Amino acid sequence: MKQVDACGRACPEPVLMTKQALKASPEGVQVLVDNAVAVGNITRFAQNGGYQVEDAVSGEIHTLTIKK
Repeated sequence: MKQVDACGRACPEPVLMTKQALKASPEGVQVLVDNAVAVGNITRFAQNGGYQVEDAVSGEIHTLTIKK
């Protein structure tokens, strides 16, 4: 599964990075982010596209697993 590191990036960049990764790997991706706004925006984007999102938190890093 492709992994995208969007830590330290402000929205909308993490969402755009996720969109690009899903085009390349439509079966799913993992996205690393470090702020709650990005978690919410990516989750809404993915769910609107028919994907399921799982959020695993380790310290300040959220690992969003996005898959059909």
